[in-house]
Amino acid sequence: MSQLLKRSEVPVEHRWKLEDLFADQQAWDKEYEETKQLAKQIAKFEGKLNDAKAIKECFELEDDISLHAERLYVYANMRHHEDMADPTYQALSEKTQKLSVEVNEAMSFITPEILTLSDNKLQELVNDPQLANYKKTLEDMLRQKPHILSKQEEALLAQVGNLSQAPSTIFGMINNADMKFPKVKNENGEEAELTHGTYIQFLESRNRDVRKNAFETMYATYGKQRNTLASTLSANVTKNMFYAKARKYPSALEASLYGDKIPVDVYNNLIAAIHESLPLLHRYMDLRKKLLKVDELHMYDLFAPLVEEFKMDITYEEAKKTVIESIAPLGEDYRRILEEGFDSGWIDVYENEGKRSGAYSWGAYGTHPYVLLNHKDNLNSMFTLTHEMGHAIHSYLSDNNQEYRNAQYTIFLAEVASTLNEALLMDFMLKKSTDPKQKMYLLTYYADQFRTTVFRQTMFAEFEKIIHEKAESGVSLTHQELSKIYYDLNVQYHGKSMVVDKDIEMEWARIPHFYNSFYVFKYATGFSAATSFAKQILDEGAPAVDRYLGFLKSGGSDYSIEILKRAGVDMSSPEPIRQAMSVFESLIEQMEQLTK
Repeated sequence: MSQLLKRSEVPVEHRWKLEDLFADQQAWDKEYEETKQLAKQIAKFEGKLNDAKAIKECFELEDDISLHAERLYVYANMRHHEDMADPTYQALSEKTQKLSVEVNEAMSFITPEILTLSDNKLQELVNDPQLANYKKTLEDMLRQKPHILSKQEEALLAQVGNLSQAPSTIFGMINNADMKFPKVKNENGEEAELTHGTYIQFLESRNRDVRKNAFETMYATYGKQRNTLASTLSANVTKNMFYAKARKYPSALEASLYGDKIPVDVYNNLIAAIHESLPLLHRYMDLRKKLLKVDELHMYDLFAPLVEEFKMDITYEEAKKTVIESIAPLGEDYRRILEEGFDSGWIDVYENEGKRSGAYSWGAYGTHPYVLLNHKDNLNSMFTLTHEMGHAIHSYLSDNNQEYRNAQYTIFLAEVASTLNEALLMDFMLKKSTDPKQKMYLLTYYADQFRTTVFRQTMFAEFEKIIHEKAESGVSLTHQELSKIYYDLNVQYHGKSMVVDKDIEMEWARIPHFYNSFYVFKYATGFSAATSFAKQILDEGAPAVDRYLGFLKSGGSDYSIEILKRAGVDMSSPEPIRQAMSVFESLIEQMEQLTK
């Protein structure tokens, strides 16, 4: 498709059917008015939440309001994403934003009021059969209670909220607005813009001088701001320590994991299991050096392509067919849902003028999920399709097996279903491939996912843990301190085959995720859990599939770690990481075979 179609020109079979959510604008307007009226009714419970009957009625109304608000919000925004320039849906999206704020304000008294009850009374409510549907909500409140402060203190903390955004806001301004990079030479020897967006493209260049130049220029530019950037990151760590202390948590790490009830062991086990597997990453570095035919492997060689570009033209119809074949190990029920998604208007397929970029899976409880794509006829788009359908089927099974309140799964679990589908697609493609070039292309694509998603994100997670521990023990986080910690980790992770260039010591300064602290480890655990599931499914068959489908049906009905454990993946042990690493090892072995 050379010329982008206008939204109105997109054939109906390539559009999602949003009328399954609301038949027309009138239906939306009617529900909007009803929701505004419903939100006013919640106030009648204020000051009365002291017995099971009142709490049950209040929770039921809260669910009713939330579900309506969610439906309105999702519809308005998905319409807006079809064509971001269309003013009608821009306005509708803003309207639902305001409604969400109103609704949240109206319901904000519920949790604090219930938390004024005594521990004994709360424990009684947790076990009250009338409140069986809300057991997890009440357990959560009871668990959070020691960390909730008095009304005045909570009000004070709420006011500090704006202040606490400062490190992240300042970093965003330096990084996105003020940081200007010198021009660098591209592959044709012409001066070209170096930006956050083009940096990776330069690192993926086949010309080594282009890679080296972009790499050195990038970090030299950050180096000029090293004092400011160290102060900004240090301030973010101080903020985390302040909240942990104020809310009576033993450390910033424990404070951040407490919400999802993730034991600190999960975080520490990930790091320990990856340390144990570093020889595999070192072996992959050896192989990378050999394939690139270089005397020394440098940090700027990590993204350089290892094989000739292998062009795979895969139409959307072929992609669907391949994805259906690849998920065969998940059984008949899963396949049926996937085909229903393909045939029943869940997916918005191609790019059109004004359409939001990227891809996602979204939806509202009570209606099937939706998937937004911008499909190109290539390998990447096929992986995106199976990834997003993994999310969609997770939501579909959660919604169909759980009450509204328990259907929403956590971020900790979200990436498992999508990544598992990718693992099965990769396994299917590798088994089917007869062309050594194609096979090598697939193997390097997959091996690099392990490197970037498991090893690199774990290294980031370890860096965050070290700098918080240092700060908690009174060490000052100067740029020298941060750079030394970061450089040493790179040496440890990449091994002896690698020349760890001094410039890399400034990389900590450009990672936005460090301002969303202790988040990146979820990429590594999610990828490992998915790889472990895929291995069990391919090795064991039916029993593993049943456990996995049980996981997809659980939604958020229990804590993430428990849901995974029941399905056969215990993230509090190093076992799933070891299983994922055995898959990584087999990729390296296959690549070594092909290079002999």
